[in-house]
Amino acid sequence: MAAPTKAPESVESAVQKLTIGKAINLGLRRAMEEDPKVLMMGEDVGKLGGVFRITDGLQKDFGEQRVLDTPLAESGIIGTAVGLAVRGFRPVCEIQFEGFIFPGFDQIVSQLAKLHYRSQGKIKMPVVIRVPFGGGIGAVEHHSESPESLFAHVAGLKVVSCSNAVDAYWMIQQAIKSDDPILFFEPKRLYHSGALRADVDTSATPEPLFASRVIRQGTSATVVAYGPSVKVAMDAATAAQDDGVSLEVIDLRTLSPLDLDPVFASVRKTGRLIAVSEAPSESSLTSEIAARVQQECFYSLEAPVLRVTGFDTPYPPAKLEEHYLPDLDRVLHAVDRSLAW
Repeated sequence: MAAPTKAPESVESAVQKLTIGKAINLGLRRAMEEDPKVLMMGEDVGKLGGVFRITDGLQKDFGEQRVLDTPLAESGIIGTAVGLAVRGFRPVCEIQFEGFIFPGFDQIVSQLAKLHYRSQGKIKMPVVIRVPFGGGIGAVEHHSESPESLFAHVAGLKVVSCSNAVDAYWMIQQAIKSDDPILFFEPKRLYHSGALRADVDTSATPEPLFASRVIRQGTSATVVAYGPSVKVAMDAATAAQDDGVSLEVIDLRTLSPLDLDPVFASVRKTGRLIAVSEAPSESSLTSEIAARVQQECFYSLEAPVLRVTGFDTPYPPAKLEEHYLPDLDRVLHAVDRSLAW
């Protein structure tokens, strides 16, 4: 491979109002500026800038040697990234839609997740796999999945998910700097949401990558969510306030390793927990959260842990997805059930 091209000088100001999609774009750009070993690769990430335009402008500024348009071959993309990581590069792979990740599943779980352990720590695997995930975009089959629980189960992988522009900007950079393989799940239906545009201070000190965070204080019940479900949880907290119900909302942020200490502390205060996720409920992250909370907070619970999730079916056709996805009414119904216990 040719020597990496020299990065252009950054033109960022300290504070910018950004969407989640633009924040990820700027985070990728900053990572490429700071380290010439950072490479972008995936289907249409170069000239097109990705189907969601998240990598827009990167190939123009950094060149085709660092932003690579690949064939439609997820197994090849991940396998190539493994080889690049062995040679000291930090590849960032984009999976165009989360449902396309499964041709690369074997490379991820059998090679990427295992090489550090297999080599007794001699081989690092600083590979980031960006995965646009979740529903709500009116797409066809294989374009609206939530497979994060599958990867959170795999020892050797780390899994995170952003829900806002500030986290999107910082978390992608922190993931790229990590020596461990990280799956970075991005809430694609929120990429370009003007309602979630936020001030991002690019000179700030970011919070730790593998840490959950209380994003709204409350006393009546705890609601924990991640990725696209965080907005639903926050909307429910706002609506519940009109009825005198105070919901504490926690953004999980890290799915593996799970950081549940803030959740335990919150449940010991409120006595109630509702876990929200678009993924099916059986054998899921919400299952793990429910099990761990009853194990650690049993004597604090005033009601069973309730879950509001997608259903245990394949993702439905677009015209039915509004009935499948957790929404404001379903979360508020769970809150009512918990408070009535």
